[in-house]
Amino acid sequence: MIDLDSLRRWPDVEDAGLGAVDAADRLLLDESAAARAAAGDGELIVIGDAYGALALGAADAGASGIRVHQDAVTGEQALAANAATFGLADRVRSLPLETELVQDARVVLLRLPRSLAALRDTAGLVAAHAHPDVVVFAGGRIKHMSLAMNDVLREYFTRVDVTHARQKARVLVARGPHDGADPVPARERHDGLVVCAYGGAFAGARIDIGTRLLLAHLPQVLPSGGLVVDLACGTGVIAVTLAMRHPSLQVYASDASAAAVASARATANANGVGDRVTVVRDDALSAQPDGSAAFVALNPPFHSGAAVTDALAPRLFADAARALRPGGELWCVWNSPLRYRPALERLVGPTRQVARDAKFTVTVSTRR
Repeated sequence: MIDLDSLRRWPDVEDAGLGAVDAADRLLLDESAAARAAAGDGELIVIGDAYGALALGAADAGASGIRVHQDAVTGEQALAANAATFGLADRVRSLPLETELVQDARVVLLRLPRSLAALRDTAGLVAAHAHPDVVVFAGGRIKHMSLAMNDVLREYFTRVDVTHARQKARVLVARGPHDGADPVPARERHDGLVVCAYGGAFAGARIDIGTRLLLAHLPQVLPSGGLVVDLACGTGVIAVTLAMRHPSLQVYASDASAAAVASARATANANGVGDRVTVVRDDALSAQPDGSAAFVALNPPFHSGAAVTDALAPRLFADAARALRPGGELWCVWNSPLRYRPALERLVGPTRQVARDAKFTVTVSTRR
Protein backbone atom coordinates (compact mmCIF):
# COMPACT_ATOMS: atom_id res chain seq x y z
CA MET A 1 0.00 0.00 0.00
CA ILE A 2 1.29 3.46 -0.91
CA ASP A 3 2.34 5.79 1.86
CA LEU A 4 1.04 9.04 0.40
CA ASP A 5 3.51 10.99 2.52
CA SER A 6 6.31 9.48 0.44
CA LEU A 7 5.10 11.14 -2.77
CA ARG A 8 7.36 13.84 -4.16
CA ARG A 9 6.62 17.22 -5.75
CA TRP A 10 9.62 16.95 -8.14
CA PRO A 11 10.19 18.58 -10.60
CA ASP A 12 8.18 21.32 -8.90
CA VAL A 13 9.67 23.28 -6.04
CA GLU A 14 10.51 21.09 -3.05
CA ASP A 15 10.87 23.20 0.05
CA ALA A 16 10.14 23.03 3.76
CA GLY A 17 6.40 23.27 4.36
CA LEU A 18 5.50 22.34 0.77
CA GLY A 19 4.08 18.81 0.70
CA ALA A 20 2.77 16.59 -2.10
CA VAL A 21 -0.39 15.56 -0.23
CA ASP A 22 -2.74 17.28 2.21
CA ALA A 23 -5.85 16.69 4.29
CA ALA A 24 -8.19 17.50 1.39
CA ASP A 25 -6.63 14.75 -0.73
CA ARG A 26 -7.11 12.22 2.06
CA LEU A 27 -10.70 13.30 2.69
CA LEU A 28 -11.54 13.08 -1.02
CA LEU A 29 -10.20 9.53 -1.16
CA ASP A 30 -12.16 8.51 1.93
CA GLU A 31 -15.46 10.12 0.86
CA SER A 32 -15.26 8.63 -2.62
CA ALA A 33 -14.19 5.11 -1.60
CA ALA A 34 -17.56 3.41 -2.12
CA ALA A 35 -18.24 5.15 -5.43
CA ARG A 36 -14.77 4.32 -6.71
CA ALA A 37 -15.18 0.65 -5.75
CA ALA A 38 -18.36 0.50 -7.84
CA ALA A 39 -16.81 2.20 -10.88
CA GLY A 40 -15.55 0.15 -13.80
CA ASP A 41 -12.31 0.35 -15.73
CA GLY A 42 -11.90 3.82 -17.26
CA GLU A 43 -14.84 5.33 -15.37
CA LEU A 44 -12.80 7.30 -12.79
CA ILE A 45 -11.57 10.81 -13.63
CA VAL A 46 -9.21 12.93 -11.54
CA ILE A 47 -8.93 16.70 -12.10
CA GLY A 48 -6.63 19.11 -10.31
CA ASP A 49 -4.52 16.46 -8.58
CA ALA A 50 -1.49 18.41 -7.42
CA TYR A 51 1.22 15.72 -7.55
CA GLY A 52 -0.64 12.44 -7.94
CA ALA A 53 -2.01 11.71 -4.46
CA LEU A 54 -5.59 11.29 -5.68
CA ALA A 55 -4.88 9.30 -8.84
CA LEU A 56 -2.29 7.06 -7.22
CA GLY A 57 -4.31 6.61 -4.03
CA ALA A 58 -7.21 5.44 -6.20
CA ALA A 59 -4.93 3.23 -8.34
CA ASP A 60 -3.45 1.66 -5.23
CA ALA A 61 -7.01 0.79 -4.13
CA GLY A 62 -7.63 -1.04 -7.41
CA ALA A 63 -8.87 1.55 -9.90
CA SER A 64 -7.58 1.31 -13.47
CA GLY A 65 -7.87 3.33 -16.67
CA ILE A 66 -7.77 6.53 -14.60
CA ARG A 67 -7.91 9.66 -16.74
CA VAL A 68 -6.17 12.67 -15.17
CA HIS A 69 -5.91 16.36 -15.90
CA GLN A 70 -3.49 18.64 -14.06
CA ASP A 71 -3.13 22.26 -15.10
CA ALA A 72 0.57 22.53 -14.21
CA VAL A 73 3.00 20.58 -16.37
CA THR A 74 5.16 20.06 -13.28
CA GLY A 75 2.22 18.34 -11.56
CA GLU A 76 1.81 16.09 -14.59
CA GLN A 77 5.51 15.25 -14.52
CA ALA A 78 5.39 14.60 -10.77
CA LEU A 79 2.44 12.23 -11.25
CA ALA A 80 4.38 10.32 -13.91
CA ALA A 81 7.48 10.10 -11.70
CA ASN A 82 5.51 9.02 -8.63
CA ALA A 83 3.52 6.49 -10.67
CA ALA A 84 6.73 4.97 -12.01
CA THR A 85 8.22 4.79 -8.51
CA PHE A 86 5.27 2.77 -7.21
CA GLY A 87 4.72 0.65 -10.31
CA LEU A 88 1.37 2.24 -11.19
CA ALA A 89 2.20 3.94 -14.48
CA ASP A 90 -0.12 1.63 -16.42
CA ARG A 91 -3.11 2.72 -14.28
CA VAL A 92 -3.11 6.46 -15.10
CA ARG A 93 -3.24 8.55 -18.28
CA SER A 94 -2.86 12.34 -18.53
CA LEU A 95 -5.17 14.24 -20.89
CA PRO A 96 -6.08 17.86 -21.70
CA LEU A 97 -9.21 19.44 -20.22
CA GLU A 98 -11.32 18.36 -23.18
CA THR A 99 -14.12 15.95 -24.03
CA GLU A 100 -11.95 12.80 -24.07
CA LEU A 101 -10.96 13.41 -20.46
CA VAL A 102 -14.50 13.20 -19.08
CA GLN A 103 -16.44 11.20 -21.69
CA ASP A 104 -18.84 8.76 -19.95
CA ALA A 105 -17.14 9.20 -16.55
CA ARG A 106 -19.11 7.92 -13.57
CA VAL A 107 -16.87 9.19 -10.73
CA VAL A 108 -14.89 12.45 -10.72
CA LEU A 109 -12.40 13.46 -8.04
CA LEU A 110 -11.83 17.20 -8.25
CA ARG A 111 -9.52 19.41 -6.23
CA LEU A 112 -11.43 22.66 -6.12
CA PRO A 113 -9.54 25.42 -7.95
CA ARG A 114 -9.32 28.81 -6.30
CA SER A 115 -10.78 30.44 -9.41
CA LEU A 116 -14.56 30.27 -9.86
CA ALA A 117 -14.01 30.64 -13.61
CA ALA A 118 -11.81 27.52 -13.58
CA LEU A 119 -14.46 25.62 -11.61
CA ARG A 120 -17.12 26.74 -14.08
CA ASP A 121 -15.03 25.47 -17.03
CA THR A 122 -14.52 22.09 -15.36
CA ALA A 123 -18.07 21.63 -14.07
CA GLY A 124 -19.56 22.56 -17.43
CA LEU A 125 -17.31 20.11 -19.27
CA VAL A 126 -18.16 17.26 -16.88
CA ALA A 127 -21.88 17.98 -17.07
CA ALA A 128 -21.75 18.04 -20.86
CA HIS A 129 -19.90 14.78 -21.47
CA ALA A 130 -19.85 12.53 -18.38
CA HIS A 131 -22.36 9.71 -17.76
CA PRO A 132 -25.79 10.93 -16.55
CA ASP A 133 -25.18 9.06 -13.27
CA VAL A 134 -21.82 10.72 -12.65
CA VAL A 135 -20.94 11.69 -9.08
CA VAL A 136 -18.45 14.52 -8.57
CA PHE A 137 -16.44 14.69 -5.33
CA ALA A 138 -15.01 18.21 -5.18
CA GLY A 139 -12.77 18.94 -2.22
CA GLY A 140 -10.38 21.49 -0.83
CA ARG A 141 -9.05 23.22 2.23
CA ILE A 142 -11.83 25.17 3.93
CA LYS A 143 -9.80 28.38 3.93
CA HIS A 144 -9.76 28.29 0.14
CA MET A 145 -13.45 27.38 -0.28
CA SER A 146 -16.46 29.69 -0.57
CA LEU A 147 -20.23 29.36 -0.83
CA ALA A 148 -19.93 30.65 -4.38
CA MET A 149 -18.35 27.30 -5.30
CA ASN A 150 -21.59 25.55 -4.30
CA ASP A 151 -23.48 28.00 -6.52
CA VAL A 152 -21.23 27.28 -9.51
CA LEU A 153 -21.75 23.53 -9.11
CA ARG A 154 -25.51 24.09 -8.91
CA GLU A 155 -25.37 25.76 -12.33
CA TYR A 156 -24.55 22.32 -13.78
CA PHE A 157 -25.76 19.75 -11.21
CA THR A 158 -29.19 19.19 -9.70
CA ARG A 159 -27.97 18.22 -6.24
CA VAL A 160 -24.95 19.43 -4.25
CA ASP A 161 -24.31 17.97 -0.79
CA VAL A 162 -21.69 19.05 1.72
CA THR A 163 -19.70 16.59 3.85
CA HIS A 164 -18.56 17.07 7.41
CA ALA A 165 -15.26 18.89 7.74
CA ARG A 166 -12.11 17.04 8.78
CA GLN A 167 -8.70 18.54 9.47
CA LYS A 168 -9.83 21.85 7.95
CA ALA A 169 -10.91 20.21 4.69
CA ARG A 170 -14.33 19.60 3.20
CA VAL A 171 -15.89 17.85 0.17
CA LEU A 172 -18.84 18.90 -2.00
CA VAL A 173 -20.69 16.03 -3.70
CA ALA A 174 -22.54 16.89 -6.94
CA ARG A 175 -25.05 14.71 -8.83
CA GLY A 176 -27.50 15.10 -11.69
CA PRO A 177 -25.63 16.88 -14.49
CA HIS A 178 -27.53 19.33 -16.69
CA ASP A 179 -26.90 22.22 -19.07
CA GLY A 180 -23.28 21.25 -19.64
CA ALA A 181 -21.04 23.38 -21.84
CA ASP A 182 -17.51 23.21 -23.19
CA PRO A 183 -15.15 25.91 -21.89
CA VAL A 184 -15.07 29.18 -23.85
CA PRO A 185 -12.47 31.87 -23.09
CA ALA A 186 -13.52 35.23 -21.70
CA ARG A 187 -12.53 38.17 -23.94
CA GLU A 188 -11.78 41.79 -23.07
CA ARG A 189 -10.28 44.61 -25.13
CA HIS A 190 -7.57 46.80 -23.59
CA ASP A 191 -6.09 49.68 -25.59
CA GLY A 192 -6.45 47.86 -28.89
CA LEU A 193 -5.37 44.45 -27.52
CA VAL A 194 -7.88 41.60 -27.20
CA VAL A 195 -7.08 39.43 -24.17
CA CYS A 196 -8.57 35.93 -24.00
CA ALA A 197 -8.62 33.84 -20.84
CA TYR A 198 -9.84 30.39 -19.92
CA GLY A 199 -10.75 29.79 -16.30
CA GLY A 200 -7.73 29.64 -14.02
CA ALA A 201 -5.44 31.83 -16.14
CA PHE A 202 -3.74 34.47 -13.99
CA ALA A 203 -5.57 37.84 -14.02
CA GLY A 204 -8.29 36.46 -16.30
CA ALA A 205 -8.96 38.64 -19.34
CA ARG A 206 -7.60 41.70 -17.54
CA ILE A 207 -4.04 42.99 -17.72
CA ASP A 208 -2.48 42.96 -14.24
CA ILE A 209 -0.70 46.08 -13.05
CA GLY A 210 2.75 44.49 -13.01
CA THR A 211 2.42 43.46 -16.65
CA ARG A 212 1.18 46.96 -17.53
CA LEU A 213 4.32 48.48 -16.02
CA LEU A 214 6.57 46.09 -17.92
CA LEU A 215 4.72 46.73 -21.20
CA ALA A 216 5.19 50.48 -20.75
CA HIS A 217 8.98 50.11 -20.47
CA LEU A 218 9.90 47.34 -22.91
CA PRO A 219 12.72 48.46 -25.22
CA GLN A 220 11.96 49.82 -28.68
CA VAL A 221 14.87 47.83 -30.12
CA LEU A 222 15.29 44.22 -29.07
CA PRO A 223 18.62 42.37 -28.84
CA SER A 224 19.29 40.22 -31.91
CA GLY A 225 20.87 36.84 -32.43
CA GLY A 226 18.37 34.54 -30.73
CA LEU A 227 14.83 33.82 -29.62
CA VAL A 228 12.55 36.51 -28.23
CA VAL A 229 10.76 34.87 -25.30
CA ASP A 230 7.79 35.57 -23.05
CA LEU A 231 8.51 33.31 -20.07
CA ALA A 232 5.61 32.42 -17.73
CA CYS A 233 3.47 34.03 -20.43
CA GLY A 234 0.06 33.76 -18.77
CA THR A 235 -2.59 34.91 -21.25
CA GLY A 236 0.11 35.96 -23.71
CA VAL A 237 -0.23 39.72 -23.31
CA ILE A 238 3.51 40.42 -23.50
CA ALA A 239 4.18 37.96 -26.33
CA VAL A 240 1.31 39.32 -28.43
CA THR A 241 2.24 42.94 -27.72
CA LEU A 242 5.82 42.28 -28.86
CA ALA A 243 4.55 40.61 -32.03
CA MET A 244 2.20 43.52 -32.76
CA ARG A 245 4.89 46.15 -32.13
CA HIS A 246 7.44 44.35 -34.31
CA PRO A 247 5.63 43.03 -37.43
CA SER A 248 8.51 40.82 -38.60
CA LEU A 249 9.18 39.27 -35.18
CA GLN A 250 8.66 35.63 -34.22
CA VAL A 251 7.94 35.27 -30.47
CA TYR A 252 8.25 32.17 -28.31
CA ALA A 253 5.92 32.01 -25.27
CA SER A 254 6.12 29.42 -22.50
CA ASP A 255 4.02 28.65 -19.43
CA ALA A 256 3.62 25.64 -17.13
CA SER A 257 -0.17 26.08 -17.01
CA ALA A 258 -2.42 24.39 -19.56
CA ALA A 259 -5.06 27.10 -19.03
CA ALA A 260 -2.46 29.81 -19.65
CA VAL A 261 -1.19 28.14 -22.82
CA ALA A 262 -4.71 27.77 -24.23
CA SER A 263 -5.42 31.39 -23.30
CA ALA A 264 -2.22 32.71 -24.87
CA ARG A 265 -2.92 30.87 -28.12
CA ALA A 266 -6.44 32.32 -28.17
CA THR A 267 -5.06 35.81 -27.47
CA ALA A 268 -2.53 35.51 -30.29
CA ASN A 269 -5.19 34.35 -32.73
CA ALA A 270 -7.65 37.04 -31.65
CA ASN A 271 -5.07 39.71 -32.46
CA GLY A 272 -4.03 38.26 -35.81
CA VAL A 273 -0.52 37.17 -34.79
CA GLY A 274 -1.12 33.47 -34.18
CA ASP A 275 1.28 32.63 -37.01
CA ARG A 276 4.11 34.55 -35.31
CA VAL A 277 3.62 33.54 -31.67
CA THR A 278 4.56 29.98 -30.72
CA VAL A 279 3.05 28.98 -27.37
CA VAL A 280 4.27 25.89 -25.51
CA ARG A 281 3.47 24.25 -22.18
CA ASP A 282 6.82 23.74 -20.51
CA ASP A 283 8.59 23.82 -17.17
CA ALA A 284 10.34 27.18 -17.61
CA LEU A 285 12.41 26.95 -20.83
CA SER A 286 13.48 23.32 -20.58
CA ALA A 287 12.67 22.71 -24.26
CA GLN A 288 15.18 25.35 -25.36
CA PRO A 289 18.94 24.75 -25.62
CA ASP A 290 21.55 26.76 -23.75
CA GLY A 291 22.33 30.17 -25.25
CA SER A 292 19.41 30.12 -27.68
CA ALA A 293 17.61 33.31 -26.56
CA ALA A 294 18.48 36.96 -27.07
CA PHE A 295 15.63 38.46 -25.04
CA VAL A 296 13.39 37.14 -22.26
CA ALA A 297 10.48 39.00 -20.66
CA LEU A 298 9.22 37.68 -17.33
CA ASN A 299 6.53 38.47 -14.79
CA PRO A 300 7.29 35.63 -12.35
CA PRO A 301 4.57 33.85 -10.36
CA PHE A 302 4.76 33.55 -6.58
CA HIS A 303 2.22 30.77 -5.99
CA SER A 304 2.85 27.04 -6.08
CA GLY A 305 -0.71 25.75 -6.01
CA ALA A 306 -2.29 27.48 -3.03
CA ALA A 307 1.04 28.09 -1.29
CA VAL A 308 2.82 31.43 -1.50
CA THR A 309 6.55 30.96 -2.03
CA ASP A 310 9.55 33.00 -3.15
CA ALA A 311 11.29 29.86 -4.47
CA LEU A 312 9.66 29.98 -7.92
CA ALA A 313 11.16 33.18 -9.30
CA PRO A 314 14.86 32.30 -8.73
CA ARG A 315 14.26 28.99 -10.51
CA LEU A 316 12.90 30.90 -13.51
CA PHE A 317 15.77 33.41 -13.34
CA ALA A 318 18.28 30.57 -13.45
CA ASP A 319 16.67 28.89 -16.44
CA ALA A 320 16.35 32.19 -18.28
CA ALA A 321 20.07 32.73 -17.69
CA ARG A 322 20.83 29.27 -19.05
CA ALA A 323 18.76 29.89 -22.18
CA LEU A 324 20.13 33.40 -22.84
CA ARG A 325 23.19 33.93 -25.02
CA PRO A 326 26.01 36.05 -23.55
CA GLY A 327 24.86 39.65 -23.74
CA GLY A 328 21.19 38.62 -23.92
CA GLU A 329 18.73 40.44 -21.69
CA LEU A 330 16.16 39.39 -19.10
CA TRP A 331 13.50 42.08 -18.60
CA CYS A 332 11.62 41.35 -15.41
CA VAL A 333 8.83 42.94 -13.37
CA TRP A 334 8.43 41.99 -9.73
CA ASN A 335 6.71 43.03 -6.54
CA SER A 336 9.17 45.47 -4.97
CA PRO A 337 9.07 44.06 -1.40
CA LEU A 338 10.38 40.73 -2.75
CA ARG A 339 13.78 42.36 -3.44
CA TYR A 340 14.78 40.08 -6.30
CA ARG A 341 17.67 42.22 -7.54
CA PRO A 342 20.44 40.34 -5.64
CA ALA A 343 19.15 37.04 -7.03
CA LEU A 344 19.06 38.49 -10.54
CA GLU A 345 22.63 39.78 -10.18
CA ARG A 346 23.81 36.40 -8.94
CA LEU A 347 21.91 34.15 -11.34
CA VAL A 348 21.86 36.22 -14.55
CA GLY A 349 24.30 39.11 -14.47
CA PRO A 350 24.55 42.90 -14.07
CA THR A 351 21.11 44.29 -13.28
CA ARG A 352 19.75 47.83 -13.47
CA GLN A 353 16.41 49.31 -12.54
CA VAL A 354 14.33 50.56 -15.45
CA ALA A 355 11.16 51.66 -13.66
CA ARG A 356 9.44 51.55 -10.30
CA ASP A 357 6.03 52.51 -8.99
CA ALA A 358 4.28 52.10 -5.64
CA LYS A 359 4.19 48.29 -5.92
CA PHE A 360 6.41 47.01 -8.72
CA THR A 361 9.94 47.25 -10.06
CA VAL A 362 11.13 46.63 -13.63
CA THR A 363 14.73 45.55 -14.12
CA VAL A 364 16.93 44.46 -17.00
CA SER A 365 19.67 41.89 -16.38
CA THR A 366 22.38 41.23 -18.94
CA ARG A 367 23.68 37.69 -19.28
CA ARG A 368 27.36 37.48 -18.45
